[in-house]
Amino acid sequence: MAKRRKVGNLLALAVLAALVQRPMHPYEIATALRGWGKERDMDLKWGSFYTVIRNMAKHGLIVAVESTREGRRPERTVYRITDAGREELVDWTRELISTPMHERPRFRAGLSVISALHPDEAVELLRRRLGLLEEGIAAEREELAEQARTIPRLFLVENEYDLALKEAEAAWIRSLLAELESGTFPGLDTWRAVHETGEVPAELSALAERSRSGE
Repeated sequence: MAKRRKVGNLLALAVLAALVQRPMHPYEIATALRGWGKERDMDLKWGSFYTVIRNMAKHGLIVAVESTREGRRPERTVYRITDAGREELVDWTRELISTPMHERPRFRAGLSVISALHPDEAVELLRRRLGLLEEGIAAEREELAEQARTIPRLFLVENEYDLALKEAEAAWIRSLLAELESGTFPGLDTWRAVHETGEVPAELSALAERSRSGE
Protein backbone atom coordinates (compact mmCIF):
# COMPACT_ATOMS: atom_id res chain seq x y z
CA MET A 1 0.00 0.00 0.00
CA ALA A 2 1.32 3.44 -0.92
CA LYS A 3 2.66 5.36 2.07
CA ARG A 4 1.34 8.81 2.94
CA ARG A 5 4.00 11.32 1.96
CA LYS A 6 4.60 14.74 3.47
CA VAL A 7 4.36 16.28 0.00
CA GLY A 8 2.42 13.75 -2.10
CA ASN A 9 1.86 15.79 -5.26
CA LEU A 10 3.68 14.16 -8.20
CA LEU A 11 4.91 17.63 -9.06
CA ALA A 12 7.13 17.31 -5.98
CA LEU A 13 8.67 14.15 -7.41
CA ALA A 14 9.38 15.98 -10.67
CA VAL A 15 11.01 18.86 -8.76
CA LEU A 16 13.24 16.43 -6.87
CA ALA A 17 14.23 14.77 -10.15
CA ALA A 18 15.17 18.19 -11.53
CA LEU A 19 17.14 19.35 -8.50
CA VAL A 20 19.13 16.13 -8.34
CA GLN A 21 20.84 17.46 -11.50
CA ARG A 22 21.93 20.77 -9.94
CA PRO A 23 20.60 23.63 -7.78
CA MET A 24 18.01 25.79 -9.58
CA HIS A 25 15.51 28.53 -8.92
CA PRO A 26 11.79 27.71 -9.46
CA TYR A 27 11.61 29.26 -12.93
CA GLU A 28 14.57 27.13 -14.06
CA ILE A 29 12.93 24.03 -12.58
CA ALA A 30 9.66 24.65 -14.43
CA THR A 31 11.53 25.36 -17.68
CA ALA A 32 13.55 22.15 -17.32
CA LEU A 33 10.47 20.02 -16.58
CA ARG A 34 8.65 21.40 -19.62
CA GLY A 35 11.73 20.90 -21.78
CA TRP A 36 12.01 17.27 -20.65
CA GLY A 37 8.33 16.67 -21.46
CA LYS A 38 7.52 15.74 -17.87
CA GLU A 39 3.90 16.82 -18.47
CA ARG A 40 3.55 13.69 -20.61
CA ASP A 41 4.85 11.50 -17.79
CA MET A 42 3.02 12.97 -14.80
CA ASP A 43 -0.14 14.88 -14.00
CA LEU A 44 1.58 18.18 -13.20
CA LYS A 45 -0.69 20.85 -11.72
CA TRP A 46 1.27 24.01 -12.44
CA GLY A 47 -1.13 26.17 -10.43
CA SER A 48 0.23 24.62 -7.24
CA PHE A 49 3.90 24.81 -8.31
CA TYR A 50 5.08 27.47 -5.84
CA THR A 51 2.98 25.97 -3.03
CA VAL A 52 4.68 22.63 -3.65
CA ILE A 53 8.10 24.32 -3.59
CA ARG A 54 7.29 25.99 -0.25
CA ASN A 55 5.98 22.73 1.25
CA MET A 56 9.07 20.83 0.12
CA ALA A 57 11.30 23.41 1.77
CA LYS A 58 9.14 23.29 4.91
CA HIS A 59 9.60 19.52 5.16
CA GLY A 60 13.33 19.65 4.48
CA LEU A 61 13.29 17.96 1.07
CA ILE A 62 14.91 21.00 -0.53
CA VAL A 63 16.74 23.98 0.94
CA ALA A 64 17.35 27.54 -0.23
CA VAL A 65 21.03 28.18 -0.86
CA GLU A 66 21.05 31.67 -2.34
CA SER A 67 18.93 34.42 -3.83
CA THR A 68 19.78 36.06 -7.13
CA ARG A 69 18.51 39.09 -8.97
CA GLU A 70 19.03 39.97 -12.63
CA GLY A 71 18.45 43.63 -13.46
CA ARG A 72 14.92 44.70 -12.56
CA ARG A 73 13.59 41.14 -12.38
CA PRO A 74 12.18 39.86 -9.06
CA GLU A 75 14.59 38.15 -6.72
CA ARG A 76 14.87 34.42 -7.33
CA THR A 77 15.68 31.85 -4.66
CA VAL A 78 17.93 28.98 -5.71
CA TYR A 79 17.17 25.61 -4.13
CA ARG A 80 19.16 22.43 -3.83
CA ILE A 81 17.99 18.94 -2.93
CA THR A 82 18.80 17.73 0.60
CA ASP A 83 19.82 14.27 1.72
CA ALA A 84 16.23 13.77 2.89
CA GLY A 85 15.06 14.85 -0.56
CA ARG A 86 17.34 12.34 -2.26
CA GLU A 87 16.05 9.58 0.02
CA GLU A 88 12.47 10.62 -0.78
CA LEU A 89 13.18 10.61 -4.53
CA VAL A 90 14.61 7.08 -4.39
CA ASP A 91 11.91 5.75 -2.03
CA TRP A 92 9.07 7.26 -4.08
CA THR A 93 10.53 5.91 -7.32
CA ARG A 94 10.81 2.44 -5.78
CA GLU A 95 7.16 2.58 -4.80
CA LEU A 96 6.00 3.71 -8.24
CA ILE A 97 8.04 1.02 -10.00
CA SER A 98 7.29 -1.89 -7.66
CA THR A 99 3.69 -1.41 -6.49
CA PRO A 100 0.74 -1.72 -8.91
CA MET A 101 -2.02 0.83 -8.33
CA HIS A 102 -5.55 0.70 -9.70
CA GLU A 103 -5.90 3.55 -12.20
CA ARG A 104 -9.14 4.56 -13.91
CA PRO A 105 -8.68 5.61 -17.54
CA ARG A 106 -11.55 7.44 -19.28
CA PHE A 107 -11.89 4.55 -21.75
CA ARG A 108 -12.66 2.19 -18.86
CA ALA A 109 -15.41 4.54 -17.72
CA GLY A 110 -16.91 4.48 -21.20
CA LEU A 111 -16.74 0.68 -21.39
CA SER A 112 -18.53 0.42 -18.06
CA VAL A 113 -21.62 2.07 -19.59
CA ILE A 114 -21.28 0.90 -23.21
CA SER A 115 -24.65 -0.86 -22.90
CA ALA A 116 -26.22 2.62 -23.23
CA LEU A 117 -25.28 2.45 -26.93
CA HIS A 118 -26.81 0.29 -29.65
CA PRO A 119 -24.31 -2.46 -30.53
CA ASP A 120 -23.99 -1.14 -34.09
CA GLU A 121 -23.05 2.31 -32.80
CA ALA A 122 -20.63 0.79 -30.31
CA VAL A 123 -18.91 -1.02 -33.19
CA GLU A 124 -18.69 2.18 -35.21
CA LEU A 125 -17.20 4.12 -32.29
CA LEU A 126 -14.74 1.36 -31.41
CA ARG A 127 -13.59 1.28 -35.04
CA ARG A 128 -13.09 5.05 -34.92
CA ARG A 129 -11.06 4.75 -31.72
CA LEU A 130 -9.01 1.92 -33.21
CA GLY A 131 -8.21 4.00 -36.29
CA LEU A 132 -7.02 6.91 -34.17
CA LEU A 133 -5.00 4.55 -31.97
CA GLU A 134 -3.31 2.98 -34.98
CA GLU A 135 -2.41 6.40 -36.38
CA GLY A 136 -0.94 7.41 -33.03
CA ILE A 137 0.95 4.14 -32.65
CA ALA A 138 2.55 4.51 -36.09
CA ALA A 139 3.60 8.09 -35.29
CA GLU A 140 4.98 7.15 -31.87
CA ARG A 141 6.94 4.22 -33.27
CA GLU A 142 8.55 6.55 -35.79
CA GLU A 143 9.28 9.18 -33.14
CA LEU A 144 10.72 6.59 -30.75
CA ALA A 145 12.99 5.18 -33.45
CA GLU A 146 14.24 8.70 -34.23
CA GLN A 147 14.84 9.52 -30.56
CA ALA A 148 16.72 6.23 -30.05
CA ARG A 149 19.40 7.44 -32.46
CA THR A 150 20.60 10.10 -30.03
CA ILE A 151 18.97 9.40 -26.63
CA PRO A 152 19.97 6.45 -24.40
CA ARG A 153 17.18 3.91 -23.98
CA LEU A 154 17.27 4.52 -20.21
CA PHE A 155 15.58 7.87 -20.87
CA LEU A 156 13.02 6.46 -23.31
CA VAL A 157 11.55 3.55 -21.34
CA GLU A 158 8.48 5.58 -20.35
CA ASN A 159 7.81 6.23 -24.06
CA GLU A 160 8.18 2.50 -24.74
CA TYR A 161 5.64 1.84 -21.97
CA ASP A 162 3.14 4.30 -23.48
CA LEU A 163 3.51 2.62 -26.85
CA ALA A 164 3.11 -0.87 -25.37
CA LEU A 165 -0.11 0.15 -23.59
CA LYS A 166 -1.57 1.58 -26.78
CA GLU A 167 -0.59 -1.51 -28.76
CA ALA A 168 -2.23 -3.73 -26.13
CA GLU A 169 -5.39 -1.60 -26.17
CA ALA A 170 -5.54 -1.74 -29.97
CA ALA A 171 -5.15 -5.53 -29.91
CA TRP A 172 -7.93 -5.86 -27.34
CA ILE A 173 -10.28 -3.61 -29.34
CA ARG A 174 -9.62 -5.67 -32.48
CA SER A 175 -10.55 -8.81 -30.54
CA LEU A 176 -13.73 -7.23 -29.16
CA LEU A 177 -14.73 -5.96 -32.60
CA ALA A 178 -14.22 -9.43 -34.07
CA GLU A 179 -16.71 -10.86 -31.54
CA LEU A 180 -19.25 -8.07 -32.03
CA GLU A 181 -19.10 -8.23 -35.83
CA SER A 182 -19.21 -12.03 -36.02
CA GLY A 183 -22.09 -12.24 -33.54
CA THR A 184 -20.13 -14.40 -31.10
CA PHE A 185 -20.14 -11.81 -28.29
CA PRO A 186 -22.17 -13.36 -25.41
CA GLY A 187 -25.55 -11.64 -24.89
CA LEU A 188 -25.30 -9.61 -28.10
CA ASP A 189 -28.86 -10.46 -29.17
CA THR A 190 -30.22 -9.34 -25.81
CA TRP A 191 -28.20 -6.11 -25.94
CA ARG A 192 -29.52 -5.41 -29.42
CA ALA A 193 -33.11 -6.25 -28.43
CA VAL A 194 -33.05 -3.79 -25.52
CA HIS A 195 -32.31 -0.93 -27.91
CA GLU A 196 -34.67 -2.07 -30.64
CA THR A 197 -37.69 -2.85 -28.42
CA GLY A 198 -37.07 -0.47 -25.55
CA GLU A 199 -37.73 -3.30 -23.09
CA VAL A 200 -35.24 -4.60 -20.53
CA PRO A 201 -35.47 -8.39 -20.10
CA ALA A 202 -36.52 -9.54 -16.65
CA GLU A 203 -33.27 -11.44 -16.12
CA LEU A 204 -31.22 -8.26 -16.68
CA SER A 205 -33.42 -6.26 -14.30
CA ALA A 206 -33.03 -8.98 -11.66
CA LEU A 207 -29.25 -8.99 -12.15
CA ALA A 208 -29.12 -5.21 -11.73
CA GLU A 209 -31.16 -5.42 -8.54
CA ARG A 210 -28.93 -8.14 -7.09
CA SER A 211 -25.83 -6.10 -7.92
CA ARG A 212 -27.30 -3.00 -6.33
CA SER A 213 -28.17 -4.83 -3.12
CA GLY A 214 -24.74 -6.45 -2.98
CA GLU A 215 -26.06 -10.01 -3.14
